[in-house]
This record gives sequence, C-alpha cells and structure tokens, in this order.
Amino acid sequence: MRKKDDSMRGALLEHARKIADTQGIEAVNIRSIAKEAGIASGTVYNYFSNKDELLFALTEEYWEQALLEINTKVTADSFCGQLKEIYDFLKERIGQSAGKLMKSLGDMELAGQLRMASMQDALEEAFVRRMEKDAAIREGIWNETFTKERFARFLMMNMTMLLKTGASDISFFLMAVEHIIYEPRSNA
Repeated sequence: MRKKDDSMRGALLEHARKIADTQGIEAVNIRSIAKEAGIASGTVYNYFSNKDELLFALTEEYWEQALLEINTKVTADSFCGQLKEIYDFLKERIGQSAGKLMKSLGDMELAGQLRMASMQDALEEAFVRRMEKDAAIREGIWNETFTKERFARFLMMNMTMLLKTGASDISFFLMAVEHIIYEPRSNA
C-alpha cells in the first residue's frame, strides 16, 4: 500500500472546496474532484473512501479555519461586543458553504455533529479566555457553582439555538449577558 501524501490530500480538499464554491455542494463528487485535479478517480479513493467522507473532511477543515479566523475578526473590547461579533461571523459562515456542507453529510451526519460538538467546546474555551480579559466584568461573580466554564457552556447552548433559528436580532441575549456579568448601570 502506498503511503498517503498529506499535500495531495490537502490539494484534493482544495479542489473540492473550489467545486463547492463555484458549482455548489451537489457538484462535489469523487469524479469531479479527480477531473479538477487532473488525476484518476482511483487516486482520490486512496484518500477518501467515498463522497461523504470527503464532505466530512471538507466540513471539518472549514470549521477549523473558521475558528482560526474568529480571532482576527473579533475586535470589540467588551466581552458582550465580542459575543455579537462571534455570532455575526458564525451566522455568516453557516449561511455560506458551512451550513450546506453540514446538511450534505448524509451517512456521516452523526460524525459531523460530534465534530461540531468539539468545535463548540473550543469556542467555549475561547469564551472563558475572553471573559478573563474583560476587566469590566464584576468582581466576585464567579464561585464554585457559577463558574466561567459553566457560563460559557450556557452561552454556547443559547448561541447555538439562536444560530439554528437564524435569529437576526440577538439584542435580548446580549442584554441578558450584560445584566448577568456587568455592574448595574445607574439610571441617573
């Protein structure tokens, strides 16, 4: 058995991404990728056993890249401002290729959902780090029961629900977070 070349796998995923972006997810298949790459279909099968596995790898790569990009796209000073930017970024991504990729996983939908759970865990960890950097968050808010980690999980669950419903206005969500973590504003 020949050793698999990681650069070839990456190139095949790049060709799949190009086809998905220009012709749609439906056009992505082993044959179209082989044609785009100028290789035999059998070579693609050396890296991906079927279309679902290829789409899963493409989805996984897409979300890993999105998690990296979040760090450059999120620039607000306050944690709540960052939550809004993260939501807007993820909503845009889901509206583009990411949502279509997730829906196209077929037999690998469960694996896709499990992988998304690990991506959500990574986002939760990022929420905790971002909260730690916001000096405006009330002192003494965290305790053994109300931890940053549990609050991050709560935020992720609610943000996931808002993303699934495609909510365009998340001001109530953000207002609730502000009321929980920041000092009450004076009405004077």
